[in-house]
Amino acid sequence: MARGTRKTAVLKLGGVGALAALLFAGGLQLASAGENNRPATTTAAAQTVNCPTVRDKLPAVPAAASAQVEQELANLDQEIARQNERLARQAVRPEGGPAFIDNAILGPLRSKRVAVLDRIEIAFNRIGAQRPDLDALAACSLNAPGVPSAVNGGAGQNGSGQNGNGNAGGQNGNGQNGNAGGQNGNAGGAARTVNCPRVALPAVPAAAAGQVRAELATLDKQIAEADARLARLAVRPEGGPAFIDNAILGPLRSKRVAALDRIEIAFNRVGAQRPDLDGFATCGLN
Repeated sequence: MARGTRKTAVLKLGGVGALAALLFAGGLQLASAGENNRPATTTAAAQTVNCPTVRDKLPAVPAAASAQVEQELANLDQEIARQNERLARQAVRPEGGPAFIDNAILGPLRSKRVAVLDRIEIAFNRIGAQRPDLDALAACSLNAPGVPSAVNGGAGQNGSGQNGNGNAGGQNGNGQNGNAGGQNGNAGGAARTVNCPRVALPAVPAAAAGQVRAELATLDKQIAEADARLARLAVRPEGGPAFIDNAILGPLRSKRVAALDRIEIAFNRVGAQRPDLDGFATCGLN
């Protein structure tokens, strides 16, 4: 009886392996796409949040308010990355009913953006500049699967110069607009941003696509979090000369090593060759 059960299990496993081979040979593995070799797929592709950019809607920013404004713009980008990570997980493991995304993602995101935009307005008002009206920039919707989220980026960056992987939802670095139009980009107190290598992947097997998307979104969130810390540091400096290396870049590298290792394991788990992504772990500063 036990022998028969084992034989049945072997046959089932063999059938699964044969099916996977047929799918792979039939072209259902995911081709890499864009500058970051993101998986291009029509299977369970993740949506991304579609929020209005703020940097390009601002009037000229007074030098005295520049650092605070940069910090808040980084906070907006960090929140976009965080919600894109949630949407990537939702594409892999759906939960909730029809209103789940509105109630659990877009609604709270709007509330957080209202608070951040209000702080930007206060930064202008505090130094005697005219307070801009940014209320209309709070609400976000969803992009179609595979469409990148627009972000604000660091001071002086444009779409092609936007740092980070821009991985969530199939986007690449050039897909992010990170518009700087209308921003004076004052150098005084301007925050630096992390400069991480874009993750180049081979063709991603369909069975690994969901996990890979989720980990790439995690990498983007880590970059946004590090940029937010650097923006806060520009406003309130702390630590000695090695503070950024020890408190920001070092921990960021450790987090990226773990995320990149999980991507490698996702390939290996489905029988694909494990890529070597160690070279993408270390980040510098822009």
